[in-house]
Amino acid sequence: MITEIGIVAGEIWHLLDETGGCTLGVLCARLGERPRDLILMSLGWLCREGHVQLVQQDRDYSVALRQRT
Repeated sequence: MITEIGIVAGEIWHLLDETGGCTLGVLCARLGERPRDLILMSLGWLCREGHVQLVQQDRDYSVALRQRT
């Protein structure tokens, strides 16, 4: 399972790098072939590692890569 989480985390990273960020709803739609739970676990991993930032926007979240300083 950890391998699958890592693979999806990489897919999320590349998607956010290409788009500059998106909402969680759009992220799940773009990775629609993946189970939502797996997407959320992968996103949690990236958040915990400090690679992405989440900002709540009403009923959704904005997701983007953190800017390196």
